Amino acid sequence: MESRNKHDEAPDGTISAKRNLGKSQQELLRLIKQLSEIHKEMMIFADKYTGSLYDLDPAYDESAKNLLHYLAFRRHDLRVLQSELAELGLSSLGRSESHVMATIEAVLQTLSQLADFPVQLTDGADALDFKSARKLLENHTKALLGPLPKGRSVHIMVTMPSEAADDYGLVLGLVNNGMSCMRINCAHDDREKWIRMIENLRRAVEETGKPCKIIMDIPGPKLRTGPITPGPSVIKYRPQRDAYGKVVNPASVLLVAEGTVIPHPVIHDAVLPVPGEWLGELSPGDEIRFVDGRGARRTMKIVEETDSGLRAESEKTAYLTPDTLLRCRKKGKTERSGVRVCRIVPREDHITLRQGDILTLRPDLSPGSPAEYGESGNVISAATVGCTIPEILEDVNVGEHVWFDDGKIGGIVEGKTAGGLQIRIMHTSLASAKLSSDKGINFPESELDLPALTPADIPVLEFIAEHADIAAMSFANTPDDVKSLLGHLGQMGKKGLPIVLKIETRRGFANLPAMLLEAMKNPGCGVMIARGDLAVELGFERLAEVQEEILWLCEAAHVPAIWA
Repeated sequence: MESRNKHDEAPDGTISAKRNLGKSQQELLRLIKQLSEIHKEMMIFADKYTGSLYDLDPAYDESAKNLLHYLAFRRHDLRVLQSELAELGLSSLGRSESHVMATIEAVLQTLSQLADFPVQLTDGADALDFKSARKLLENHTKALLGPLPKGRSVHIMVTMPSEAADDYGLVLGLVNNGMSCMRINCAHDDREKWIRMIENLRRAVEETGKPCKIIMDIPGPKLRTGPITPGPSVIKYRPQRDAYGKVVNPASVLLVAEGTVIPHPVIHDAVLPVPGEWLGELSPGDEIRFVDGRGARRTMKIVEETDSGLRAESEKTAYLTPDTLLRCRKKGKTERSGVRVCRIVPREDHITLRQGDILTLRPDLSPGSPAEYGESGNVISAATVGCTIPEILEDVNVGEHVWFDDGKIGGIVEGKTAGGLQIRIMHTSLASAKLSSDKGINFPESELDLPALTPADIPVLEFIAEHADIAAMSFANTPDDVKSLLGHLGQMGKKGLPIVLKIETRRGFANLPAMLLEAMKNPGCGVMIARGDLAVELGFERLAEVQEEILWLCEAAHVPAIWA
């Protein structure tokens, strides 16, 4: 056990604060100087920008100031300083986001006592302390999401599936099980379904007495692949076989009258439209014979009637086309005449891509097509696909990366012409990947001139302003995007409607501090971390780091974060 030096003791027997714990006074003074310089820079940085934030909502005055202090603080490499402070048993300045100035001043005061050297802190009396910072975050969270449910420290947000429009029990169950915020993504479904979802929630809230906010996402710009040339009009079914090729379950085929709407989900291997008059003459036990699209002779046997038609089974694989002639066999006799399969919707096709392939991304919406190959395997024409926002291709440069379908397919732009971008495929999730229509496109390194609010979003925003408690901005990238949203809400008579910024792009992440300061002009604001989109934009290997950075910034701004 270490013995005490009698000179370490104060007259009352306590340990003197002057004990320097192994550090010389010169070293302590160096730490004081370093921290004092950081403190001064933080104040200068905040003063520089505070004048331009005159129209902040009063509830965010202290939060904006703390965010500016934090941004100045983060400009320094503090690793060595933090280690030295930790050696002294002092705060290493971690977890100080919400009250960074008070933390710096507390450490400076302690160092001052250790070094027996007075420290003058300019305008430090009003530094935001821990309790006040925590109270600000609680108040801002309540302003956005409402009071916390009893016994919980977090809110639970649930994104509504399409079924929530017609399944009241689903919505009621979610409210009963803790949902305190219903999210409706307006990139999906339509107004009629949104209204029914909202009506179901209002009913559930009234029935349970449990409050639940409604947050609705503005769709934003939909940067997606265009249509692909349809595949053949063919219906395929096959039985389920075991490892030895023996049929375990025969294929189930539902025969329906032409024009019949089949409820989802479809539980059959195939749905076959046939003339209604002919279908009415069939009954269980009948056999249907035909020659399929490959020339193979096939049969299927009707086994039961259903609400939608007749169900048949077959123990062999078959391919049926609009030219397939169906004949019915009753009581051992086969009809000489038969009927053709009715209109078959062409199969949705895709483009198969492998590493090294070239894909041309065209500035139009004409149907895309796979690559064409010659007899020797050489490429005659590269695969092509259109783009739903063709004008943005002008903003993309050679050498920049592009990702499709939530990061499943990646490439690099090798060429740029009036006909589009020539993209060398560098990544596929497997040996090859299938690119279909209406799949997302990401240009993480490109400065796209793409506003978060498009003309098509304005009518949707009007609906949101009328029915929702919170408006969520998709693809928020710049302070101007936030300003535009607040401006439109003001024009709609909904100034003050709480907003949420969805951070889902590289630019959105980089500009988050400036967007937060703009959002603080509104009485309620928050941030949603779109992890899937961020992973595609910034790389899955950086996702943990980026999420942490966003959470730190939100804590410094006393703004609630939604982890989506």
